Amino acid sequence: MKGTFRKIFLFIGIAAIVVMLCTFKSDTAHLWSDLKRAGLWLPAIIALWAGIYLMNALAWYIIIHDGDSKSHISFLRIYKLTISGYALNYATPVGLMGGEPYRIMELTPYVGASKAASSVILYAMMHIFSHFFFWLFSIGLFLVCRPLNTAVAVILALTGAFCSLAIYFFFKGYRNGMAVRTLTILQHIPFIRKWARRFAYERQETLQRIDQQIAALHKQRKTTFYASLGLEFAARILGCLEVYFILNILSEKTAFADSILIVAFTSLFANIFFFSPMQMGTREGGFALSTGGLSIPSAFGVFTSLITRVRELFWIIIGVLLIKVGNTSPKNKVQ
Repeated sequence: MKGTFRKIFLFIGIAAIVVMLCTFKSDTAHLWSDLKRAGLWLPAIIALWAGIYLMNALAWYIIIHDGDSKSHISFLRIYKLTISGYALNYATPVGLMGGEPYRIMELTPYVGASKAASSVILYAMMHIFSHFFFWLFSIGLFLVCRPLNTAVAVILALTGAFCSLAIYFFFKGYRNGMAVRTLTILQHIPFIRKWARRFAYERQETLQRIDQQIAALHKQRKTTFYASLGLEFAARILGCLEVYFILNILSEKTAFADSILIVAFTSLFANIFFFSPMQMGTREGGFALSTGGLSIPSAFGVFTSLITRVRELFWIIIGVLLIKVGNTSPKNKVQ
C-alpha cells in the first residue's frame, strides 16, 4: 500500500480514538471506580478478544490460502490486518467502510488484486453470514430457556423469518458471486452511479474473476467454506464470555445462556442502526433493553456497556498502532 493511503487510514483511526474518548458518558472519577470494580476481569476480557481476533484471522487465512494463490502471506500478518481492519471498521459509519479497503490494499502485493478483493469480500460476507446463524441460534436458545408471551413470540418469529431470508440470499450470492451484482446495484444509487458505471466498465474482467473465486469456494471447496463459517460462529459464541465475565463481577447468579441472549439482542439492535459510527448510543440502548427484557437490573447493562467501550478503545488503539508496524513489502509482488 502507498504511504499516503496508509496515513489516511491512520488519521481515521486516530480521529475515532479522539471521538470515543470525548463521548464517554461517565466522568473520570466514576469511570475509574468502575474499572477498579472490574479488577482482574478487565485484563481477562481484553485477553479474550485477542483469542476472538485470532479465530477471525484464522477464518480469513483459510479463505486466502484456499485454491491456487499466487503467493503466500504469513498468519501473523493476517492477524495484524484483522485487528487493524476491525479498528477501522469501528471508526467508520456503515461498519464495513474502512477496514475492508485497507485490507485489500495491504493484501494486494502478496496475492494480487483480484485474489485480495475476493478474499476480503468473502471474509466480510462470512462474518455477516455468521451473524444470522448466531441470531437464529439465539432464538432457539430463548425458546428453551425463557418463557414466551405473545409479544415476544411475534418478535422472535419476525426475526427468525428475516434471518432465514438473509441466509437464503447469502447462499444465492455465494453460488453466483457478489461483485458484479453489487456494482449493478450501485449504478442505480444517486451520487455514485457514474463512478459505479465507470468502475464496472473498466474493471469488468477483474469483477468477473472475483465472482468466479467467490462461487468456487462454495461450490468446489465446501470444507474451506464451512470451516471458515464455523470459526466465525464459534468466535461469536466465545465473544459472549465477555458479557458473562462482566455480569459475574456484579452477580454470581448469571448464566452463560443469558449472556448469549444479551449479546444477540444487543448486536441485533446495534445492526438495525448500522449507520452509527462506533455504534455510539445504539449498543448502550441494546444492553439496557436486553438486560431489562431478561429481568436483569438495568444498572448491569450500563456497567456492561462501559466496560465494553473500554475494551473497544484498547483494541482500537492497538489496531491503529499496528497500521504503522511491520509494513515491509514482499520480495516478489503479485500483480
